Amino acid sequence: MDRLARPVGLGLAARGAVDEVVSWSARARAAGLDSVWIHDTPFERDAITFTSAIAAELGADETPDGFRIALGAVNPYTRHPVVLAMTGSALDEMAPGRIVMALGTGLPLRLKQMGIPYAPDEAVERVSTALDQLRTLWAGERLPSATPGLPPIQPMFEPPHRIPLLIAAYRKELVALAGQKADGYLARPAESIPSLAGILERLRNAATAAGRDPATIESAGYLLSLVDRTRREALNRAKREPFVIYMLSVLSDVSLARAGFERELRDRVAAAWRAEAYHEAAKLIPDALLDAFMLCGTREDVAAKAMAFHAAAGLDLPLLQPVVQEEAQVMELIAAAEVYARLPEPATSRVPSAVGDVAVVGAAGSAVGPSASGAGAPGTVPGGPLPLRAEGPAERAGVGLADDRRLGLGPWLWRRAGAAWEIVRPFAYTASVVPVAAGGALAFADGRFDPGLFLLALISGMLLHSGTNVVNEIYDVRQGIDTITSPRASHAIVKGRISERSAYLLAIASFALATALGVALIAARGLPIALLGILGLAAGYFYTAPPFQYKYRALGVPLVFVLMGPIMTVGGYYAAAGTWSLNALVLSVPVGCLVAAILHGNEWRDISEDTRAGIVTLSSRIGKEFAHYAYLGLILGAYMTLALAVALRLIPIGALLAILSLPLLARVLRSAELGASGQARAIAMIDLQTARLHLAFGALLVLGVVLSVYLR
Repeated sequence: MDRLARPVGLGLAARGAVDEVVSWSARARAAGLDSVWIHDTPFERDAITFTSAIAAELGADETPDGFRIALGAVNPYTRHPVVLAMTGSALDEMAPGRIVMALGTGLPLRLKQMGIPYAPDEAVERVSTALDQLRTLWAGERLPSATPGLPPIQPMFEPPHRIPLLIAAYRKELVALAGQKADGYLARPAESIPSLAGILERLRNAATAAGRDPATIESAGYLLSLVDRTRREALNRAKREPFVIYMLSVLSDVSLARAGFERELRDRVAAAWRAEAYHEAAKLIPDALLDAFMLCGTREDVAAKAMAFHAAAGLDLPLLQPVVQEEAQVMELIAAAEVYARLPEPATSRVPSAVGDVAVVGAAGSAVGPSASGAGAPGTVPGGPLPLRAEGPAERAGVGLADDRRLGLGPWLWRRAGAAWEIVRPFAYTASVVPVAAGGALAFADGRFDPGLFLLALISGMLLHSGTNVVNEIYDVRQGIDTITSPRASHAIVKGRISERSAYLLAIASFALATALGVALIAARGLPIALLGILGLAAGYFYTAPPFQYKYRALGVPLVFVLMGPIMTVGGYYAAAGTWSLNALVLSVPVGCLVAAILHGNEWRDISEDTRAGIVTLSSRIGKEFAHYAYLGLILGAYMTLALAVALRLIPIGALLAILSLPLLARVLRSAELGASGQARAIAMIDLQTARLHLAFGALLVLGVVLSVYLR
């Protein structure tokens, strides 16, 4: 594959599966990108192992494309320069002439956590010494022993090809060091254009003072990026990502001032991050703050902003780094890199290092900023018009970003329908369909079945369930229980796909429709239906809504058992038959056990998150061990009560058809046992697995009860 017309790289963390990162690196190379850069982040996975895997895969064939593989950045505090020299030599063997290494001090906080002493003044000397020692060892020369009286250090490897050494830092002393003696400079993630422009100006001045040509010193920088269908969607998702919140909470006073923001905003975001109140942090983050320090939007938006960093700040090599390291995001960034490489070079290329009169020229040469007339002239990029704005701190700092790309009516409706579908959690409908259907099936077996009224009861129950799910989602997000990282939670609100107001209206609409159908049932069956409906509506709404919020008071599981076991099953029977049945109450017990098991499995899995949020559930109250036993009691109890009810001839023998669901029972039992042994991943989907068991059990139960009529 030919190289892109303008160099651009991909930044990845040593996170997730090694083979995935290797695959993404191969795709970046195939697309013509310049390089892939792997972070060495404390407490994640080992960056050198990831880099070695990439080098082994992509360096095996002698290709002339020059695709580079970079360690960015390692530090002499956790990896001694001798060890780094050994590492560089081995990597060069796998990918000859294509290895790059960046050196930094490491994060002082992380070093202190590991008990490693750190002093800012000493750090500059340590990095400088490491740079000298690496070059000495790679030249095949000896190093004096650190301990007097011992022999010098003799490298026992062949001198590698030239390995460029960059310095990764933002302190002025280390930037000056990069200009004086390094091969390049690597900028940290979450840097603004004005701040980076000032840093690179200092780099060039230091190089000139040292008698070096600044043009020979490469500048690269990580650009945190998030791609979505529209810029609005991307911004909404980005401000709810814990990693983004963390990066914004550690911005320096200088970076904030240069981008036109007050440090009080940073401090409030930092306080929310420390409290793990991600939902509150998201509310504090204005769009302009993300615009200043990140690349958010469509792939064209990301490409245009990368061009702004290249042209306005003077960044030689933008490194697009996904905020969310997943397949879809990485592929979008590779596509954005291709768009970036095709953009025309702007006529104006630098912004002053101080915030003031700033003129940034868009991709088509339109000036934006205080010096531009009006609200900013529009520029264009491949893929459509890209209006550039001149308002807010981000634009004052020289950032030209696209405004929202408006979707057509069809795509807009589709996305809103998708958000509504996600937040009502349709996979959980089994919890409301099965109990009503079981009551109706028993009414059919008793010869008292009214199909029209049964259908009204079924739809009404599903609408109550939908409203309950939406209200639950709203208050789980407000309480900080559901975040962007929560497993199995709907992310419709936290990712901004639907607003809280729209979600609340959806819940009210569901409850209102259920009430309207309930009125028709009351007209046919009388006031008992009204009582059941009021109980169902109140129990659904106050499940998580104030003032009761019984889910948060360890009452969720028992009350859900009552609501979606006896009340819905007996209610379904009454709606279809017009009378009460003790047998319907008996039939409701196994059904209710499995519905309660769905919720209990969810609470068991989420004990840590609920405890962190200050929420009391049955599982958190009784502890993980007893939560496991309670889960087993619920799912096994369903089969035991079913068998006992048939043996006592309280329900038709055909109900034993539900035993055919035993293979699914064995699967959830296996997951539960693994989860109880400490393998948390085994119960990550326990609620969904239990819902499938409940559906299979319930469908076979209903079918068996209906068939019992013909068996008689």
